[in-house]
Amino acid sequence: MDTEVVPVVAEADRKEALAIRLQVFVAEQGVPVELELDELDEGAEHFLARMGGAPVGTVRMVRRDGVAVLGRLAVLSEARGTGLGAALVRAVEGRAREVGLGSVELHAQTAVRAFYERLGYVAFGVEDVEAGIPHVWMRRVL
Repeated sequence: MDTEVVPVVAEADRKEALAIRLQVFVAEQGVPVELELDELDEGAEHFLARMGGAPVGTVRMVRRDGVAVLGRLAVLSEARGTGLGAALVRAVEGRAREVGLGSVELHAQTAVRAFYERLGYVAFGVEDVEAGIPHVWMRRVL
């Protein structure tokens, strides 16, 4: 099936990305909507993954102190295990390189730490809890 990852530019794409996040984080994982939607969304660069033309994944990139911060990576259940999560991560890494950022950091749920490790990320700091879910900071130098 055809897959693609594209930058979000149109309002319709932004709404599709938001709907994916609400499904994964709010409906499936129980994250309060007021924590999922934050002040960083407006200034972030968002990406949307499609499979067979249907929106199935999203991620955002925030620039902070010369670092790309990857966040809100969400893939709908029917598209998990297809490589779209990795493609979304690579899209953020590619954009970070384009704008001259030397590394990508992310606050990973510990349940998916191994996913990021396979993509070259290394944990740093101590585990903490965000929205009731254990997380750890991870980094990849580009």
